[in-house]
Amino acid sequence: MKGLLRHLAGWASLLIGVVGLVAPIIPGWLFIALGALLLSPDLPFFARLVDRVERRFPALQGALRRFRRRFGHHLERRSGPPS
Repeated sequence: MKGLLRHLAGWASLLIGVVGLVAPIIPGWLFIALGALLLSPDLPFFARLVDRVERRFPALQGALRRFRRRFGHHLERRSGPPS
C-alpha cells in the first residue's frame, strides 16, 4: 500500500512539474525532482538519474540520504561504479 501511494505521489508530482514548466506560477523543476525521488526505488531510469545528480552535486548527498530513509527507500544507493 505504501508503494502504491509513493507511485501515485511520484507520478502526480511529475505531472505537476511538467505543467509547471509552462505555467509561470508553479516551480516545475522542483516537482519533477520530487517525482524522480519518489519513483527512484522502483524505476531504474529515475534511480540512475538521482544517482547522477548525487555524484554531480556532492553537497546534496546528505539530504538525499535523509529523504531515502524517511520515505522508505529500501536500498541505499552506492556511490561509484558497480562491482
